[in-house]
Amino acid sequence: MTIAGRPAAPAPAAAAPPDPAPPGGPVAVPPPPGAVAGTPALRRLTRVRTVPGWIRLLSGLSVATVLLAFGAVTLAVGHARDGLRVIGHTAGPQVVATADLYFALSDMDAQVAAVLLMGKETGLQAGRQAMLDRYDERRSQADRAVLQAADLASEDATEQNTVRSLLDGLGRYERLAARALLLDEQSGHAAGPPPQAVLDVYRQATDLMRLDLLPKAYNLTLDSGTIVRHAYLAELSAVQTGRLWVGLTGLLALLALIGLQVYLSRGFRRTLNLPLLLASVVVGALTVAGVLVLQHEGNALTSAKEDGFNSVLALSRARAIGNTLRGDEIRYLLDPERADTYEQVYLDKSQSVLYVPGGNLDKYYTALDAAVSAYPGKVTFLGFYGTEASAGGVSGQQPAVARVLRLYQAFQRNDQQIRRLATGGSRREAVGKVMGPSFGSYDDALVRLTTLHRTAFDDAVAGGDRALGGWNVLPPAAALAAILLVLIGVRPRLAEYR
Repeated sequence: MTIAGRPAAPAPAAAAPPDPAPPGGPVAVPPPPGAVAGTPALRRLTRVRTVPGWIRLLSGLSVATVLLAFGAVTLAVGHARDGLRVIGHTAGPQVVATADLYFALSDMDAQVAAVLLMGKETGLQAGRQAMLDRYDERRSQADRAVLQAADLASEDATEQNTVRSLLDGLGRYERLAARALLLDEQSGHAAGPPPQAVLDVYRQATDLMRLDLLPKAYNLTLDSGTIVRHAYLAELSAVQTGRLWVGLTGLLALLALIGLQVYLSRGFRRTLNLPLLLASVVVGALTVAGVLVLQHEGNALTSAKEDGFNSVLALSRARAIGNTLRGDEIRYLLDPERADTYEQVYLDKSQSVLYVPGGNLDKYYTALDAAVSAYPGKVTFLGFYGTEASAGGVSGQQPAVARVLRLYQAFQRNDQQIRRLATGGSRREAVGKVMGPSFGSYDDALVRLTTLHRTAFDDAVAGGDRALGGWNVLPPAAALAAILLVLIGVRPRLAEYR
């Protein structure tokens, strides 16, 4: 048919089928003229749909996922390292030092009270000098602990004010204690309560210590412990989440590498691309090693915190409070006018260390004997030792706890005898008993129990540090090797199209 006298256009020729690929592999066929004409986006899409375009796309995807896996490993390992640093090397030890501050302060006051109670007793002169030396030692320990607490509180204005207040109060206490000791030495009294002038000065000193300095030191320890607990929870969560991300990103990288391997094998009639295979091995090894080391680091953080730090801090508090128990024993004999007050304070502190029901000391002694006899079959008590006895996980913990409980029981029995002697008029004998070895034996056993947990803490931190050795170099080296292997693997295939 013609339109307006024009001949009809010839029908288009049928498209010829593509030639089969030669045996040696596919050969690039130049596109027909004008095939890539059009917008830039259309030209890019057309290039991607070619064999070289697919190779470049899959190679880029493989490299991107390898870099993603590298980033996940690096970030998670960084969180593990930060967690160990906070708990094991900076804030954790500093918090324990703040607990030592409470102990040092309480022992300073206990030593002053013991010296005043001893008087000029001839048979106890060596003990008097030893107590004065111990007072000086505790004063130095308290000064160091305050400095560490100040460093830990460097970013908290409230805690900084508490530390400054502690420093000021400690200076006032030392002046009062020095004056009481001087007056006591001048009086030359026998073992027992000193003259009223000495007591008046000492009361000011011990009230300052018990009502102001010790509560501030205890609260400082609690606040500092909160810093470590929050840091631990944040870093442990980050490590656990990071372990999942390492596994997922590593799997994605492996899938991308396998996809590239399959595409090249099918398109170029190759059985295996060795560089890509090696890249897959490198990525797989990095992923598995990363997951395992992060699992280890999570366990190390948990062990350091739960089996080490928590118990060390709790037992340090128990030791500090226990030391004030002996101080209250001494003050009970030193200041008869306040004997009832010191006895009630002694009971309250005893129940915070090991709680059993008892409205007075006699009932407490009886309930304590029953509770210690039932252990380790049953844990029928609370307090610091109740928590410690209920926990487990550290080798040798149960026998050490049993020894502490037995010696704490012996210390309380000695206290019962002291009070009976004092109320019976035998104050000289009561002074001899309070200066005896009962408390020292109990305190030594508690120190050994604390050392068990401190060893577990140090071992967990050291194990975590060792496991992270080399992980600042390994991930980037593995990622770089995998990327180079990918490029080496695809370069010959791309060269066939040049």
